[in-house]
Amino acid sequence: MSVTPSASQATRLVEEAVEAGGLERGPADWLAANLGDPQVLGAVQAGAHEAKTRAQGDVVSFSRNVFIPLTNLCRDRCAYCTFAKQPDSPEARTYTLAEVAELTKGGVQMGCIEALFCLGDKPEIAYRAHRDWLAGQGYRSTTDLLVQGCKVSFEGGMLPHTNAGILDQEEMLALRRFNPSMGLMLESTSPRLRGKGQAHQYAPDKDPKLRLRMHEEAGELKIPFTTGMLLGIGENDEERVDTLFAIRQLDDRYAHIQEAIIQPFHPKPGTRMRWAAALPDAAVIGWVAMARLVLGPGVQVQAPPNLAPGLMGELMKGGVSDWGGVSPITVDYINPEAPWPALVALRDQTEAAGQKLVERLPVYPRHLADPDFFDPAVLEATRALAEDTGYARPRSSLEAA
Repeated sequence: MSVTPSASQATRLVEEAVEAGGLERGPADWLAANLGDPQVLGAVQAGAHEAKTRAQGDVVSFSRNVFIPLTNLCRDRCAYCTFAKQPDSPEARTYTLAEVAELTKGGVQMGCIEALFCLGDKPEIAYRAHRDWLAGQGYRSTTDLLVQGCKVSFEGGMLPHTNAGILDQEEMLALRRFNPSMGLMLESTSPRLRGKGQAHQYAPDKDPKLRLRMHEEAGELKIPFTTGMLLGIGENDEERVDTLFAIRQLDDRYAHIQEAIIQPFHPKPGTRMRWAAALPDAAVIGWVAMARLVLGPGVQVQAPPNLAPGLMGELMKGGVSDWGGVSPITVDYINPEAPWPALVALRDQTEAAGQKLVERLPVYPRHLADPDFFDPAVLEATRALAEDTGYARPRSSLEAA
């Protein structure tokens, strides 16, 4: 097959980006507009792999975790979400501290390090029943319960990573005492998605300005931070490029973005977007590779393996450097229809692509090397679980997990 002019242009732009340590906006827009050309996609994928290899060699990391969905009540009603429940739903649940302690104990026994706290956005604002329940337990807000839950997990021997929706600086400071890292999916910087009939119409906490502000405040507080982009919820190519550059600019300013999750939307029964089409595999591969080229060497690019199980080899060819949290004992409560791969299978598939699977902590070596990013007690506990490389100390085998 002859090389097209577009492919030649793509190769040149990608090679320049790899040498410079990141794509600039004009080339990124051009590549995005031509990503449907298989030769352009191939050039972007190859360049992303080269960029990843230069940044961290053949290592692909993961975190062995326990998923703790502290509450699945949420005031937002995203058009694609099955996690959020109404208070009168038989599936509605808010965990007690005793239940958090039990999950933590089980996680420690299974060799897990990370306690991933994920919960709905400020449900007490929308639901009086939840406000009353919190008050009855002695809490002013869901965040108060969350802080205590993180304390229980931290004191029980795990490292919490909190993804709790929009938090203010005071709330993040309270959580920083027990969390080596936190996160918030940016999803998209497009305000258009808050419009009528769009994915975030009924989700006030998905306002991009609010989410960007929290990212900035986390940077000001020096919190290692996870973010990401959700693919296929109605955004266009230009808006995807906007989102990637917003993430890069945040890290350029604060140096606190540790990873960007590039996550494809999967239509789910019972949601308003159940009839929406999922992105083609080639588009998922292409945008993961674009993220690697735009974000530069300091930010890890994560692709959840349970959401693209047939694409893992192609994703590694396109610059993926992390698989995210994978739990041997809890499901992915956000995407319960998509089971985690067994850890042995994850290792085998990673090695089949010529890469080496390495277990990490909730925070990456880049930030663990800088004590200014941590509460002293959290830094001590985190470093006690790390090798000199900054990755996790070997414990139980993958086979045992």
